[in-house]
Amino acid sequence: MKVLVTGGAGFIGSNVADRLIGEKYEVVVVDNLATGKIENLNEKVKFYEYDIREKDLIGIFKAEKPDYVIHNAAQLNVRISVDEPLFDAEVNIIGGLNVFNCSKETAVKKVIFASSGGTVYGEQEYFPADENHPLNPISPYGVAKLTSEKYLNYYYKSFGMQYIALRYANIYGPRQDPFGEAGVVAIFSKKMIEGESPIINGDGNQTRDYVFVGDVVQANIKAIRSNYTGCINIGTETETTVNELCQILKKISKNNNIQESHGAAKQGEQLRSALGFKKAKEILAWEPKISIEQGLEITYEWFQKK
Repeated sequence: MKVLVTGGAGFIGSNVADRLIGEKYEVVVVDNLATGKIENLNEKVKFYEYDIREKDLIGIFKAEKPDYVIHNAAQLNVRISVDEPLFDAEVNIIGGLNVFNCSKETAVKKVIFASSGGTVYGEQEYFPADENHPLNPISPYGVAKLTSEKYLNYYYKSFGMQYIALRYANIYGPRQDPFGEAGVVAIFSKKMIEGESPIINGDGNQTRDYVFVGDVVQANIKAIRSNYTGCINIGTETETTVNELCQILKKISKNNNIQESHGAAKQGEQLRSALGFKKAKEILAWEPKISIEQGLEITYEWFQKK
């Protein structure tokens, strides 16, 4: 079986590709390397340096004839989406639609889409959110993820192309990019390793549901093998404040001299987020295995070695 992974040189995509190789799948990666890195690529993947927005992406699909597509390629920064909504839509909606259409044209069996439970629900009305929670994204990034889900449902209803949209909580782990503004775990880890003080946006009481990337990889493998079509949350049901996250990392760093500071709150940032995983457990037999303390220690040690 052959799997084409868009964004497969990135944080999540490369971890998924490694596991697919380990499971004896043939893996093709399409990545424009805007944020992905060559060093993340498994030597056994077939790599195309290519942008998913290009109209002749169909040529790669026709040449490779993948059985499955895992669509991870994206503009992944909520704050950039707020500042540049047209750019966000160009990559995350038009680019995604191009991938979905190429999948339909080449009879792909199923598309696994990296959606975002952290943004499609908006400010939650109850905690943890299940898949029936109202969909009220408050950022262009969330709007784009929800739009892509709707397009996938259209392709399923009209052409029978199966899909699973994995609505991720906040994913962290080895290979997360510590540069820029997305990925607080990676950013804080890098600063602490270098003896610098992390800057917390706002009062730090905003919460997120942090999921270790190894658990996310397992969800992708189970999604490929599932007959289900639709949307599934991938979360832990646990809220962790940014302040708490910082304190855990400080303890792991064993550096008592680190003192965090606070900056301005960011526009488009949710106050609280936590995703239920009951549906994932029932349909995919998936549940998170790595605790926040375990995951942060693994991640911090990886950044130390790097």
